[in-house]
Amino acid sequence: MEHLPRYEFQKCVTRYRGDYQQKSFSCWDQFLAMGFAQFTYRESLRDIEACLRSVGGKLYHMGFRGKVARSTLAEANESRDWRIFADFAQVLIAVARPLYAGDPIGVDLDASLYALDSTTIDLCLSLFSWARFRQHKAAIKLHTLLDLLTTNEAGRTTLSGDKVSRRSAPVAKISQRLSGLQTAKCPMSECLTRSIQAIN
Repeated sequence: MEHLPRYEFQKCVTRYRGDYQQKSFSCWDQFLAMGFAQFTYRESLRDIEACLRSVGGKLYHMGFRGKVARSTLAEANESRDWRIFADFAQVLIAVARPLYAGDPIGVDLDASLYALDSTTIDLCLSLFSWARFRQHKAAIKLHTLLDLLTTNEAGRTTLSGDKVSRRSAPVAKISQRLSGLQTAKCPMSECLTRSIQAIN
């Protein structure tokens, strides 16, 4: 985490007043907790809390300044503006992509080269009844398309029902949908918002 541009993160927080009237659990604490959960494959808020409390003496050195409790983390995840983290993600993408844009890919191509990936996002069925996947489960699938050879085009994302597989949704079809949702000037966060509204 020490390599992340903290100043840029704070600019995103200030832009959306993320730390307004917050004294004990800042946006940075929330980001560190959720980053820890992602890197260590935690499955619940209780799991995050238990693991972080087991190394409580090291939390200050990890960057935490507030106490991590599942109720506090749940409230932060529900009330904080998600655009803080979406904007910071764009900052990190802008930093990372030029680092590998000139790396050889092993083949000589005159055309663009894209990477297409999809991941399933589990949802609460009682809150997202429109995203029913199974009898007691809701989920959506996030498709991401990245240009691997240049740095002047933003990544593109779209959402679909979780039952849509890569075989039933060919690359050309998803790419066409992605192209219609976002241009190089369209931020990924706005694209995601439009995609969610379209599904809903």
